[in-house]
Amino acid sequence: MASTTVPQSGSSGGPAQAPLDLSGKRNRDISEQLVKWFLIGCSMLTVATTIGIIGILLYESFEFFRHVSIWKFLTGTTWTALSRGDQQQFGVLPLVTGTLTTAFISALISIPLGLSAAIYLSEYAGARARSILKPVLELLAGVPTIVYGFFALTYITPVLLKPWLKVGAFNGLSAGIAIGIMTLPMVASLSEDALRAVPRSLREAAYGLGATKFETSVRVVVPAAISGIIASFILAISRAVGETMIVAVAAGGSPAGQTAVSSGLFDFTQSMQTMTGFIAYTFSSDVARGSSQFYSLFGVGLLLFVMTFLMNVVSQWVARRYREVYE
Repeated sequence: MASTTVPQSGSSGGPAQAPLDLSGKRNRDISEQLVKWFLIGCSMLTVATTIGIIGILLYESFEFFRHVSIWKFLTGTTWTALSRGDQQQFGVLPLVTGTLTTAFISALISIPLGLSAAIYLSEYAGARARSILKPVLELLAGVPTIVYGFFALTYITPVLLKPWLKVGAFNGLSAGIAIGIMTLPMVASLSEDALRAVPRSLREAAYGLGATKFETSVRVVVPAAISGIIASFILAISRAVGETMIVAVAAGGSPAGQTAVSSGLFDFTQSMQTMTGFIAYTFSSDVARGSSQFYSLFGVGLLLFVMTFLMNVVSQWVARRYREVYE
């Protein structure tokens, strides 16, 4: 048992030594080391999982690109991967076009509405209104994406779009609107956090110069928080690019954009297939392992991973490049 002594006065007036029990220190040190190595193990597990995912994508994609030219894959305008024999063509541009189209439509919905909601919550809403509205807004993020898909299929298309546009039952516009509603809470929440991080002294300085609340919000607070706002935009678009169930349900299962890619015209009111939609549709069908259709899944998945990875890199760069640091 570890112990030390401290001086005490004895009955004879001289100092006496009393033991101080430090027996728990060794146990605490062991506990701290166990916690440390447990946390390190958790961190290494996440790194190993990421490396494993990338490794599998690269390995399986290598098998695909042994038979399909990378150049033809990236520049081809016809995608008939599920056809038989000589009818198979692996030009991924129709899938990329469908993916970017739905992501662009979703950005038109989520970015202006999300930023407007963030400005209201940060600059205009009182404490009571904010405590009610923000949880309600973030509740949209908890809705399963399959529900958004059915909402687009049964309400957005027949009720909102068909009275005004000639749209098919499956179309990219409806899917893009649903994705925009889904990503709106991400833009609103992240942007609102960035706006509230701006020091109040900047607002008071603007008020002192005679600026109105709207002018202060738009010309002072938003530019000061621009790094976090732009990062939220990019993350929302990246989330839209990777969305699966909404496009699988509402956008359709045929890459109808392949002829439009070559002609330069693209009709977002008709059925289109995205990269994630193709992966979901193919896995639900009878595809033999080791076939060209099977390996095409990993080629598309690798391209999708690269796209979303680059978007996240850009988001991090923008956040660092335009970040404002206040005392």
